[in-house]
Amino acid sequence: MRWDNLSAPPDEGVPDRAAPATPPLPLALPGAVARTFDTPGFSGMTFYEIRAKSIINKVPGTSRVPFEWTINPYRGCSHACKYCFARNTHTYLDLDAGADFDRKVIVKVNAGELVRRELAAPRWRGAHVAMGTNVDCYQRAEGRYQLMPQIIAALRDFANPFSILTKGTLILRDLPLLRQAAEVTRVGVSYSVGFVDERLWRAVEPGTPSPRRRLDAVRALTDAGFDVGVLMAPILPGLSDDDASIDATVAAIAAAGATSVTPLALHLRPGAREWYASWLGREFPHLVPRYRELYRSGAYAPQSYQRELTARVRIAARRHGLHRGERGDDRRPSDPAPAPPHAEQLTLM
Repeated sequence: MRWDNLSAPPDEGVPDRAAPATPPLPLALPGAVARTFDTPGFSGMTFYEIRAKSIINKVPGTSRVPFEWTINPYRGCSHACKYCFARNTHTYLDLDAGADFDRKVIVKVNAGELVRRELAAPRWRGAHVAMGTNVDCYQRAEGRYQLMPQIIAALRDFANPFSILTKGTLILRDLPLLRQAAEVTRVGVSYSVGFVDERLWRAVEPGTPSPRRRLDAVRALTDAGFDVGVLMAPILPGLSDDDASIDATVAAIAAAGATSVTPLALHLRPGAREWYASWLGREFPHLVPRYRELYRSGAYAPQSYQRELTARVRIAARRHGLHRGERGDDRRPSDPAPAPPHAEQLTLM
């Protein structure tokens, strides 16, 4: 898309103050039950409850990602991150990739029973399952629908390895279940913390817990015995890629007890590209020329920029004593470690 003459859709940032009691169903969701709630945290949001036909999904093009199978109990996300790579998936449901993605969330209410049924199927071979690969399974709706305890319990009962990537602190509610699962199978936990600047967080990730709260959760999970990797993602050109921001973020990640940090530069796939560009043009118009240059060839920043960013994060990690290897191995702190289970998802999904 073009990076000039940018403006937001007319309803961006404006809550639905007079949402109808029974919102119309998207054409792609004919059997859904639409619900709205009076709770302030759900103002302007609609939840479409569906009974899904399947829940453990094979990832297309698995040669490019470090996982083959995913579980996504929700579609759409109240985190409302301006850059979210999953935005365009909402268009498959006759919804838009902008405000609809933030405010119209599909809830697979039978997710727990489906997971249990599919794990018991003779054809299932116990492959690793990744969660948080499309939208966050610990977004705000999870507090109401409580789908994850059922899912984790099923994975525990079948001793099926799994991993979770999240920005949500609600995962701590399920810590006892995670510890039980870890006794019988491999459980990976990763957090996404791209920066610690709170003004930037409020502007670009308005529906998420603050970076500091996320890092407190990293500490709690670490203290509970989990090796928690942090995706420093996305790093935003002109907003969080300067040396001061990188140093402050890596220092905070190290202090939280993370076992690795994996930097990822912002990438802008269709849907996310238009929404982020509109926001950038309103809030930081002076950066538009830089983005036009960086992303003129497509969704990804140039390899030279990505390599330079990675090098600067690595230097900061060494400075703050962040061991990139797993606990107990014989790698030096400066040696690269295997990326956490979801490390490539933000650049490849």
